[in-house]
Amino acid sequence: MKKKDVYLLVFNSLSDWEASYAIAGINNPQFQKNPGSYQVRSVALKKSPIVTIGGVHIQPDMTLAEISPADSAMFIMSGGMAWDEGQNMEAVDVARVFLAAGTPVAAICGATVGLARGGLLDDRRHTSNARDYLAATHYGGAQLYEDAPAVTDRNLVTAPGMAPVDFAYHIFKCLDIYSPPVLEAWYGLFKTGRAEYYGELMKAINA
Repeated sequence: MKKKDVYLLVFNSLSDWEASYAIAGINNPQFQKNPGSYQVRSVALKKSPIVTIGGVHIQPDMTLAEISPADSAMFIMSGGMAWDEGQNMEAVDVARVFLAAGTPVAAICGATVGLARGGLLDDRRHTSNARDYLAATHYGGAQLYEDAPAVTDRNLVTAPGMAPVDFAYHIFKCLDIYSPPVLEAWYGLFKTGRAEYYGELMKAINA
């Protein structure tokens, strides 16, 4: 079975933690309905190594020019200081192409600012770090903003940087990686840290 690619945008100042739960769950076949269906591939503007905000060095697998929605299951865009500096708009153009083709896009924290600047939040329900954070871009979708840990609307997932678990939950749901009982138990465990959810997770996996 050929694995479908999930592309992860990487760039200097990338906020390491924001997509960590999501990419671990996507790339790890444990608990999945169809183990090994997906693989995560890192994508950057250039093939040059990048350094995350946590000091992790990443050699990108591909460039933005090499990817297309036909070859992918999703395009994930994490936050980082580069977005507040107006960078990464090439990735917003890629997101536009993916959404037009019906391929999901997931953006968290600063990446939502890029989408707002690109007009991609003007007609979709969405969230971000704060209402005022996006309002500063003078985008046209302020009336569709929701104060929520994550929002999915028409193949677009958005979340604030403080909600990596909710971001992953919406991504997993969008990609249909886990059965509903496994997904809900996973979310309960990682969202609350309560031990009873581990038992529910094991029960759901073995059902």
